[in-house]
Amino acid sequence: MTQSSDFFIHFWGVRGSIAVPGKETVRYGGNTSCIEMRVGGKRLIFDGGTGLRVLGKSMLKQMPVEAHMFFSHSHWDHIQGFPFFVPAFIPGNCFHIYGAIAPNGATMQKRLSDQMHDPNFPVPMQIMKSDLKFTDLMVGDVIDLDGIRIETGPLNHPNSAIGYRVTYNGKTVVYATDTEHYPDRIDEDLVYLARDADILIYDACYTDEEYHDPKAPKIGWGHSTWQEALKVVDAARVKKAVMFHHDPNHDDDMLDQIEADVRSVFPNSLLAREGMILPVD
Repeated sequence: MTQSSDFFIHFWGVRGSIAVPGKETVRYGGNTSCIEMRVGGKRLIFDGGTGLRVLGKSMLKQMPVEAHMFFSHSHWDHIQGFPFFVPAFIPGNCFHIYGAIAPNGATMQKRLSDQMHDPNFPVPMQIMKSDLKFTDLMVGDVIDLDGIRIETGPLNHPNSAIGYRVTYNGKTVVYATDTEHYPDRIDEDLVYLARDADILIYDACYTDEEYHDPKAPKIGWGHSTWQEALKVVDAARVKKAVMFHHDPNHDDDMLDQIEADVRSVFPNSLLAREGMILPVD
């Protein structure tokens, strides 16, 4: 594990739905979705769950900072860290913020702003003194950042979500959280997004048993399982799989068992842990 690579991933929040701090989540972490990719000297941030607050604290030693922030969607566990992202309040910093327009027409700028309006929050987004530059995306858009190619693709999630494929110097990482597999076929859009990827970060919130539990099924909730993740891995010829967006009810011991089960089928896989750094090399 090293930060000397010119392409690495830092996991700041790996949990789904709601933050779950406590003694039962110490090893994997309790913060919600936020990962950082350092790519060719640039800083890319994906989603702004409560893990974004921790990332922001680490940035305070590096002022001024510039980063590109990509949101998969605006459910609370992916944006609730943004009001507590301290670098956004500091003049001289610059954040390029990307997100797809919601089905109701709301931009990412509006959705981030709305969560900070009265009576939801005491401080409006306009108080943020950094330079916030918003870009609206359409699914299928491609962004080029000085040789870093970022492709977008649709995910199967209530109210819609977007996945990202980051390629630099022939290496590719795909971030596909908050997506549900289809019951009768593989998601070809996702397979295409993940094609030949070096690392696939995938929403494996549930096990198959939980997903199909006759007493409390999770069908239609917008999330997937590690078993379905490995079908995508196989179809897309992915080299390494990282299971992400852990269910808040999964404690460390259960996640240890899930990781063992996943690795027994596909050894080059692991579960995301808060604080984990993966080089892409």
